[in-house]
Parts: sequence; C-alpha cells; structure tokens
Amino acid sequence: MTLFRSSSSSSLFLVFVLVLLAGTSSSAHLLSENFYCRKCPQVFNAVKSVVEDAVAKEQRLGASILRLFFHDCFIDGCDGSLLLDDTSTFKGEKTAAANKNSVRGFEVIDAIKSKVEALCPGVVSCADILAIASRDAVVILGGPFWDVKLGRRDSRTANFTAANTGVIPPPTSNLSTLISNFKSHGLDVKDLVALSGSHTIGQARCTSFRGHIYNDTDIDPSFAKLRQKNCPRQNGTGDNNLAPLDLQTPTHFENNYYKNLINKKGLLHSDQELFNGGSTDSLVKAYSQNNKAFASDFVTGMIKMGNILPLTGSKGEIRKNCRRVN
Repeated sequence: MTLFRSSSSSSLFLVFVLVLLAGTSSSAHLLSENFYCRKCPQVFNAVKSVVEDAVAKEQRLGASILRLFFHDCFIDGCDGSLLLDDTSTFKGEKTAAANKNSVRGFEVIDAIKSKVEALCPGVVSCADILAIASRDAVVILGGPFWDVKLGRRDSRTANFTAANTGVIPPPTSNLSTLISNFKSHGLDVKDLVALSGSHTIGQARCTSFRGHIYNDTDIDPSFAKLRQKNCPRQNGTGDNNLAPLDLQTPTHFENNYYKNLINKKGLLHSDQELFNGGSTDSLVKAYSQNNKAFASDFVTGMIKMGNILPLTGSKGEIRKNCRRVN
C-alpha cells in the first residue's frame, strides 16, 4: 500500500478505514464463545482430534492451518472464501498471487468438516471451523490457548482480484507498507508485530526469501550463506525449496522468532523489517525477552483478526462442503 499523495486520497482512505471498522464492530459483537454450546457442543473435540492427527503426521501443517486463517480473514473478512474452489461463475482465491503454490492444508479442513457434519449437520460454518482449527494448531505446537469467538457464516463467493493485488502483504513489504496494510484491516502496530510471531513455526519457499538473502544488507552474512545453499540466485531454479521461518525451533510456538530478528536472521525481508531501526524495534525486543507478553498480545491479535467483517445472522450460509457453495 502506497503513502497518500494528496488530501483527497487521504480522505478516501480514511472513509474506507472507518467503514471497515464500523462493519467489523457491528458484526463482530454478534460473535460469541458460547455460540455452539447448545447447537453443537461436540465441535471442539471434533476439530481438535483431526488437527492433532494431521499435525502428528506432518508438523508443518500446524503453521499451514494458521496461515489459511490469516489469508482468509484479510480478504473480505473471516468468511471461509479462501476455501472455495473455482466455479463457472467466479474464480476462487487459491490461485491468486499470494496463495498459488503456497497455501495448503485444505484437506485438513475438509476432514474436520466431514466429521462435524456427521455430528451436527448444517450447523457449524467452515469459517468457524478454520478459526477453531487455527487456535488448536497453535496450542498443539506449544502456543497459548484462547477462547474462540464463533458465529461466523460462510461467504457464497470469493474475491480473486483482492487476493491477487496486495491486500495480503507480500514478503517483500517494507515496514510502512506492513503498518498501513494492517491498519486498513483494523489492526494496530502491536497486532502487526505480535501476529508476525506466527512465523515462529512453519516454512517458506525460496521464491519468498531469495531477494532477502542475496540482495539485502540487513541480514547476518553467515545466515544468508546458509540459506543460499538451498535457494539458488536464479529465478525459476529451486523456487519451491523450503527453509524454516524460525531458524531455531520451527515446530514449536514461542518467541525465538524475535530473537532471530535481533540477530538479523529473519528469513523474509518483511520479517527483518520489524527490527531494522524502525518504530517496531522496541516491541521486537520486548517479545524476545518476554514470551508471556508475546503470547498475550498474539492472542489479542488473533481475536481482533477473527473479528474482521464476519458474516452473521442471515448473511451468507452454512456450507455443507467447504470447497463449494450449497
């Protein structure tokens, strides 16, 4: 997102943000931690069991599920639109630039939906399943627990254009772009830094960090050389080779991510931007020294992100299959 170049563009942006925040608050207050207490009390055990099995088979899936939630919420709100396949009437978000050959874990959501539908047909939305599964993935990998607010309904369409045009900040983003992007979704600087801590788990493709390890100067030289061994300089060569986002503990959720940034060992350009002489340096330092503070602010950020423009009441639908509308 670019800086404003005129008073008229600033005004338009302000109106957009105010509309977004108004929509967020008016819908989000309808979400409740007790939404399924009577309708489907078994939903939590059902979701957890499937996520546990999936992560036991492949630990990386924990991070993948969490990333699905982030990429879903940033495109028109947390409405399960990312889960939709292409149809004859709309193009889904899965093949957009931010998602193609990148987002994964859809089969886990499918398995959860099948299990939940067998218990409570037509009751639990795919959007809520993704929210619960994200929490469980974090907990299973050693992160904090929180009560998930529920009551979202599923969208009947997707927004390929938004997903393809930078609404989800790319790994090449600078700090001002990251701050502006998160602000446009009703998230502040603390949310940005805390939610970026999700990169304490998971892996990234060479194509996402190639520029950082070959062209940037805000990176530890020995770390850059280590990553260059499995990520060739030439585009199109080794693009899908993987490296852990957290150099130390890529399958355990804690604050080592921030310690890496202080040592200039952030894998992505956008990661290292959080600790590069800018306004977020102090937060990175604080989280690197206090895992409890990070966990607490991460939970706050996840709840706020989960409140982005949910469909509630009679809006949307409860999909029977998360990949297609009813």
